[in-house]
Amino acid sequence: MSRVVWQRPAAGREPAATALLEWLVDPAAPRLCLISGSAECGKSSLLAWLVRHASRSDTPVERTVHAFVPIGRESVQGAVWALADQLGVVARAPGELVQALANDRRRTVIVLADLHASIDPDALAELVLTLWELEHVRLIVETRSDGSCYRSLTGAGPAVMDLDDPKWTDPARYQAWRETQPEARHASVANMMSGAGPAAALDDPAAICSADPLLVTGAYEADPDEHGGLRTAWLRAGQSLCHDQESAERALVLLTALGDGADPRLRPALAELAAAAPWDVLWSRVRGDVRPPWPGPAVALCPGRGLLEGQLLVADHVGAVRIMQVADAAPSGRLAQPALQTTALASLTDGTVLALDSHSQLHVQQVPSADHKTGSGLAALLDDGPTPTERLVQAVTAQLAKARGTALAATERDAAVGDAQGSVHVVNDAAEATGHSARLHRGCVTAMAAVDLPAGDEGTPLTLFYSGGSDGTVRCWAPAGEPLPTPVAQRSCPVVALDAAHVTAGLVLAIGWADGIVEYRRLDTGDVRFFCPGPPVNAVGVTQGEELLIGTDEALICLRPR
Repeated sequence: MSRVVWQRPAAGREPAATALLEWLVDPAAPRLCLISGSAECGKSSLLAWLVRHASRSDTPVERTVHAFVPIGRESVQGAVWALADQLGVVARAPGELVQALANDRRRTVIVLADLHASIDPDALAELVLTLWELEHVRLIVETRSDGSCYRSLTGAGPAVMDLDDPKWTDPARYQAWRETQPEARHASVANMMSGAGPAAALDDPAAICSADPLLVTGAYEADPDEHGGLRTAWLRAGQSLCHDQESAERALVLLTALGDGADPRLRPALAELAAAAPWDVLWSRVRGDVRPPWPGPAVALCPGRGLLEGQLLVADHVGAVRIMQVADAAPSGRLAQPALQTTALASLTDGTVLALDSHSQLHVQQVPSADHKTGSGLAALLDDGPTPTERLVQAVTAQLAKARGTALAATERDAAVGDAQGSVHVVNDAAEATGHSARLHRGCVTAMAAVDLPAGDEGTPLTLFYSGGSDGTVRCWAPAGEPLPTPVAQRSCPVVALDAAHVTAGLVLAIGWADGIVEYRRLDTGDVRFFCPGPPVNAVGVTQGEELLIGTDEALICLRPR
């Protein structure tokens, strides 16, 4: 096994560096460590050394730093977004960040630099203390010792390293370092590690898309002016805008978050700036829109099939299922009965809509124009047996009675239910229905998708089911055969949404991940592209026209790949 080598820290700080490394591995040490001292005493140099080494992929787990944010000149919101992004979660506010970390009990080490130079040091100190209450979280915080935030943090009984104390410096090595760099001065970690620049003109879309996004965030928080609607759009999509990306991609995200009450000059300006991005924005509806109206938080969605072709079904937080036009999001109506706490929707070709709720109950409704008896004349009148759709519904209901369902997908003849133990159960509409089951995931099945491939020589379409799990894998299964041995996709965060479609270019798969990223795969060509709307992703959908639909609590978005 190769031994990981750490370079010596600059300025004779070996004693301080040794103490930091010992603190990281000592389970009995206080979980908060303060790096303090006067201006230009070397706090930032020491932390820069630690972060460069402790964030490498070959670093032992007990010495790994999982998130580092230089928060000088930043706001609380900017710090929350930056931390959430590095930790692989989505958080719109401090409370959501704390809850996300509370739900993941893995050891987490966070480094925050230049706390004293942030926009609101006391508020950030409060966030630090809230995170410190989580027993699996360790924090290293750099701040000067002459501020109120320092006094707040010392109340938690932290380990304190005051770099003005001579014991933290090797005098001989410090002198040798000074002789080689006689003009050296200690810059902030923000400048050493990221090269931050000034905030931009806040009503200029080109300027804010190319500026330091965390500085723009702080400026918008401090300025209540709407700037034509840019401020609200920026704060709505914030975490996505703070990613390291090209200005065209940032303009694309901002365009999807812009409300219909914004300055009408902004939308074409942002569209022009986003011309080099890999997506076209067909439309978006955000909280507060009235033309056409925002349909509410989208907790589940699916494109319509058959009688509902060209329509979109969207379930909101109170169970209302609205019907919208895919082309422009214009409302077409809603289903008669709500399905509270909907977790999945499926559209059948005869106009039947299936909704699975969080209690594993199946809700079945039909659009008013649907006619579910087949045949005509005397044959139709004499046929009092269940229709294929009714047999499929009976089979799904019977399966849900055996095991709690957590995900659902269906085609015209087949349906699949995922359960909390990682298994997928496939049923069909045959009069003598037979089921197939396979355990595909470690942990809960969190999302399902189904797609019929065109009929082959035998004239029968092949149905493929895709399942996503809390284990971060997406798997494919055609029930006539064995599940594919390797995942279609795999990441280190759970899957939250899936959909698949067969389009002109072949099979496409959309995956919504728990860290807020939507992945779009053309499976026949290997083309993969991504989009991150900002808020947590609740639902995704794909149409046969290759429209990608994304539902969040704040917006409903329709994109098409270029």
